[in-house]
Amino acid sequence: MDASGINPRLLALIEEEKRKVMANEIIAKLTDTCWDKCITGSIGSSFSNSEVSCLSNCAVRFAELKMHIMQRFQKP
Repeated sequence: MDASGINPRLLALIEEEKRKVMANEIIAKLTDTCWDKCITGSIGSSFSNSEVSCLSNCAVRFAELKMHIMQRFQKP
């Protein structure tokens, strides 16, 4: 154990779990945002071409925005 009395392996496990939770939260937000924006008709067995295109574009923009925000916060 280190000087603080906490096992380093336990700390690493906790950090990994925090990353998983954050990733799940981002995916949930992406799903909510893009679903509300792109799915306009009734739910059937498949999406229309325009819905697929909208979902794809929305996901890409969402990911780009998240990356941009993270980069801005990492700069000194």
